[in-house]
Amino acid sequence: MQSDPLTPYGNKPMVTPIVSAVNYEYVSFEILKKITNGEIDGYTYHRDDNPTIRTQEKRLALLEEADDCVISTTGMAALTMVFFTYLKKGDHLLTFHDIYGANYKVSLILEKFGVEITWLNADDYDKTENYVKQNTKMIFCETPTNPLIKTIDIELLKKAANKSGAMLVVDNTFATPYHQKPLKLGADLVIHSATKALGGHNDLMAGAIICKTHQQYDELWFTRQAIGTTLDAFSGSLLERGLKTFNLRSKKMSDNAMLSAEFLMSHSKIKKIFYPGLKSDKGHEVAKRQMEDGFGGMLAFDVGDNQADAQKFVENLKIIKHAVSLGCTESLVCLPVLTTMLYMPIERRLSFGVKENTVRMSCGIEDGRLLVEDMKQSLDKL
Repeated sequence: MQSDPLTPYGNKPMVTPIVSAVNYEYVSFEILKKITNGEIDGYTYHRDDNPTIRTQEKRLALLEEADDCVISTTGMAALTMVFFTYLKKGDHLLTFHDIYGANYKVSLILEKFGVEITWLNADDYDKTENYVKQNTKMIFCETPTNPLIKTIDIELLKKAANKSGAMLVVDNTFATPYHQKPLKLGADLVIHSATKALGGHNDLMAGAIICKTHQQYDELWFTRQAIGTTLDAFSGSLLERGLKTFNLRSKKMSDNAMLSAEFLMSHSKIKKIFYPGLKSDKGHEVAKRQMEDGFGGMLAFDVGDNQADAQKFVENLKIIKHAVSLGCTESLVCLPVLTTMLYMPIERRLSFGVKENTVRMSCGIEDGRLLVEDMKQSLDKL
């Protein structure tokens, strides 16, 4: 995808220009009316649209084989926009405990507005249909999940959603469109934290909603325009840069995750490991069916007997960095109970398997052998 010519000779820049304009001069009333009526892809005000951002929306739509995309300021902004657009008082939302911890905070806001929420264990996703009600309007899941990398069968969830005509929304941040395309498996909308693997360099925040239909784009665009969650142009340019190496990075991250998982599986200090690429993983067969070219760069594992063991493991790492976030060029580890799930009630965390010594790892693009050596030297010190 290329931007419009900038010279009379048709030369095109290799990088989409960063258009930082807040507003635009109208050439004529006729053009203004065509823009506001949606007849042409024009621009009037940054909160409405931005040409730098619009180019990246079209790129992401192509990656997911979708009709269109709406980009927002963060992944959580993207998901919240979906909730605000399609849920109302009296509606029922079905979701899973094993999702990014910030969703728990958003759920408290939705409940204030009268949305009923049922939380399920991702291990029991095959029973989702039993919890669908007449007023179930949406089923939301991540697959693989955050932080325990559990695999959920998207096609099976779609069957459950069809029971009440509910919308199926899938967060594809961990799998990325390199490995998984939820729309092809029955999802109605796909969410991304573009901060993660799509951007890939720890230097931008963005979210994306992948739209199956143009009507969805119009509905979600309306919400974004109303609440003002349009991304800035500079971050849009950084996203374009990340997308240029996205396929290469995704392949390497997945290869490193598999190598790391195979090493950890055989180490005596690792009590449990979660990675769908392992044949012993509960979700392996489903992951084989709905993912391609690998199983992603995320894994989780329980280290030693307690949090002190897990903390010592993290502190003794030399190459792998202790930091939140994921999907970037560097390999990162964190303890979910101290970071992504810090504000979730303890009993809820324990109910679906997140322990005080659970470590989440995001594999980067380093030499995989060095990652294994780093983990080995750290585990040997426990």
